[in-house]
Amino acid sequence: GGVPPTTDLVLGATAGCLACFLTNPLEVVKTRLQLQGELQPPGTYPRPYRGVLRAAVAVCRADGLRGLQKGLAAGLLYQGLMNGVRFYCYSHAEDAGWTGYPGGTVAAGAVAGAVGAIVGSPAYLVKTHLQAQTLSTMAVGHQHNHESISSAFKSIYQQHGVVGLWRGVTGAVPRVAVGSAVQLATFASAKDWVCERQWFRKGSWAAVLAGGMVSGVAVAVTMTPFDVISTRLYNQPVDADGTGKLYRGFLDCILQISSKEGLLGLYKGIGAVYLRLGPHTVLSLFFWDKLRNM
Repeated sequence: GGVPPTTDLVLGATAGCLACFLTNPLEVVKTRLQLQGELQPPGTYPRPYRGVLRAAVAVCRADGLRGLQKGLAAGLLYQGLMNGVRFYCYSHAEDAGWTGYPGGTVAAGAVAGAVGAIVGSPAYLVKTHLQAQTLSTMAVGHQHNHESISSAFKSIYQQHGVVGLWRGVTGAVPRVAVGSAVQLATFASAKDWVCERQWFRKGSWAAVLAGGMVSGVAVAVTMTPFDVISTRLYNQPVDADGTGKLYRGFLDCILQISSKEGLLGLYKGIGAVYLRLGPHTVLSLFFWDKLRNM
């Protein structure tokens, strides 16, 4: 508390972008792992990406070291928009006293995350397209073949209009709402808990990092299924009218993945999800917390 919501908008966007720059390589790996073997039974498809480290090496071999930063510009735009709006809304809820009620932190985090997801959805769409693009021998998922972030926005807009830029938002809203609610609730609780037991001094960087690490575990476990669904909805090919060729929507995506890939298909890439979300949660909340104190 004590920071104006407009200031939190800037601080939240800054914190998200700083964290994104450091964790984007894991986001690229995560996207490839989640698209690998799309709608195919386990063991029936080639696996060019095996595990986080080997997948990162495979990306480098196919796309060079720069391949690990694919979609960075779109990722920074997304983090700036989504986190700026998310922390702005959450700060408003804090000032209004809503987070002081039982379950208030979770509810405020969920609503703030949903609003942020809607605002940042076009950038996440383009980010997913760019991160999935690679050589044909290493390609997983549909290849949209955009030349740059600007050409991607232009192409999507020309083909499907403004509505096309928000394709896949039905998967993004529950993904970020759940992730945001769990992240903000567990971060605040964990940070207070370690301070109450005097393990770390209140306001210290160690307390912030401890809260962020606990939050990262919780977010990865609860968010991975929504993350897989979101990636699939954003990356799928579409008809001329913008209708998805693989999935009709959020629920259809869940049913198809579960029936064809098994329930574990919803947890594809969970290792990459945590290795990306863990540091990203720690860094974004650490930067946000410290920037607020400053």
